[in-house]
This record gives sequence, structure tokens and C-alpha cells, in this order.
Amino acid sequence: MTLEYVGTVNLPPHVKDGGFDHAAVDSSRGRLYVAHTANDAIDIIDVVGERYVGSVSGLTGVAGALVSPADGVVFTSNRGENTVGMFGPDSHDVTRLPVGVRPNGLAYDPGRNLLLAANVGQPGVAGSFTVSIVDVATRALVGEVPVAGRTRWAVFDPMSRLFYVNIMDPPCVVVIDAAAGRLVRAFPSSVAGPHGLDLDVPRRRLFCACDGGQLLAMSIETGHVEKSAPLSGVPDVVFFNAELNHVYVAVGDPGVIDVFDALALHRIATVKTGPGAHTIGFDAARNTVYAFLPESHAAAVYRTA
Repeated sequence: MTLEYVGTVNLPPHVKDGGFDHAAVDSSRGRLYVAHTANDAIDIIDVVGERYVGSVSGLTGVAGALVSPADGVVFTSNRGENTVGMFGPDSHDVTRLPVGVRPNGLAYDPGRNLLLAANVGQPGVAGSFTVSIVDVATRALVGEVPVAGRTRWAVFDPMSRLFYVNIMDPPCVVVIDAAAGRLVRAFPSSVAGPHGLDLDVPRRRLFCACDGGQLLAMSIETGHVEKSAPLSGVPDVVFFNAELNHVYVAVGDPGVIDVFDALALHRIATVKTGPGAHTIGFDAARNTVYAFLPESHAAAVYRTA
């Protein structure tokens, strides 16, 4: 099985230079949310009807989008204003909370209602490489944990109740105990530039796509690299399809999705998307992948054939 192109969803034209960033799908409510960074907005797609249904605007430098499946609350990381935003599935009224410098990747612990924002930081600004911990219930910043360098993607492991965050340089994955407000450990990476990150919970593995052109399958307990595989270029977003045991990796240049068998970590397909399409969204309920095309401000839709 691989991905088959089934159509395109047109999105609003870019207002300024740039394109798209992280995306998240609320499968139960049939909505996809993508950071349209060029427009300082979150664009919303109806994944049942495969159509654009609106935008939430005024989110300066929006880079991340994440959904709480239980209640449909959408979280955003607004890099241009050093805030995270929150809005409900039926409202575009955004609550903003200040966090660290240039927030990017987001991850959420639903049991303790804690949101982690991985902050890109600012080179030359001492102490700006951090992750911020937000108590969603009280709408309060409750922790700021220093890390060694610029952050990338972040995920939450429901079994250990720990967060995992990629660090570009020094290349590593750091493990954060948000409830305790501390860094637990760090797994060094032998491949430069850990970028996209996702989690296979039952098999206790992390899938880490690195700028050095490798996809790594790492033990979530020890950081040991169990398998590795070459990519078509410098990657960005990674999603794990638990039902099919596939891993999808977006590569902006040349503009493809590399599809891997997750168990063997063997590439089974390379699917053409478009130049600069470095970010994707994944609807697990419908086995559908959305690739965001900056040249045509559209989302190309692919489904398991």
C-alpha cells in the first residue's frame, strides 16, 4: 500500500512571503488546522468534504498547530509574538498566553492538561533556548526549562508521561518531565539536525528525521538507534500511521513524501508533492495525508491506495 493523489483543496493566497508550517487533524470532528505562516493565520479544512471552510487570523508568525482530541481545543504557537494561542472548535476567539522566545513545536499531556511549547530561541540572547510549560486549565505559564539549543518538533508519550523534544544543535533528543519542570535526560544523535519527530507508543520507539538525510528509529527508553534509513533530502515533518505501520516523511526539496515500512524501516514509496512542500498533515481515521504546497497555496490530498 502507498499513497495515491485524490485531489486538491485550495487555500487563501499568501499575503506575504512564506508558506505553511505545522498541521494537526481533529479526526472525530472532521477538521484539519494548518499554520498558514505567510498569512499569520490558521486555515481550516473540512476533511470529510475536503474543502476549505475558514481561517483564524491575527496570529503573528504562527508556526504550530495542535488539537486536543477530547474537547477539540486548538493550540497555536505564534512565533512572531512569543505567545501560544487557544481557541475552541466552534469559536474563533483566541486566548493568548506569553511563553518563551519564538515558540515552535507543541505537544500536549491531556491527563494533566499541560501544554509544552518548544521555543526556537534567539542566537546571541542568553537563556532563550527553552521549553515553556502551560497549565491549560488555569491559563498560566508554570515552567520554563532550559535546553542546549534550538528546538524542533515535540511529542508527548502517554505511557511515561514525558515529553520528547528535538534539538537541532547540539543534535539530540531531550526528555522533559513537565510536571516536575525539569529536563530528565538527553539522547545524543549521531546524525546532524534532528527535525521531525513522532512516536510509536506500543513498540516504544521514536521516529526522528534528521537534516543529515536519515530517518532514525530510536528506543524511547535509551535513545539507542535501532534502525536507520536514507531520505530523499532534508526532511521536516514526520507522521506515524499506527494502523498501517507506515511512516510518512515530508521532504521539501525535491518535494516528496517518503513512505517507510515502520517495522523494517525500509522505504516503500516516494510520492511526488511539489517544490517546497516541507510540511504535511495526517488524518489517522481516514488514512489520508495532506501536503501543503507553497507555490500554489493549496493542500494536495493523498489517500492509501
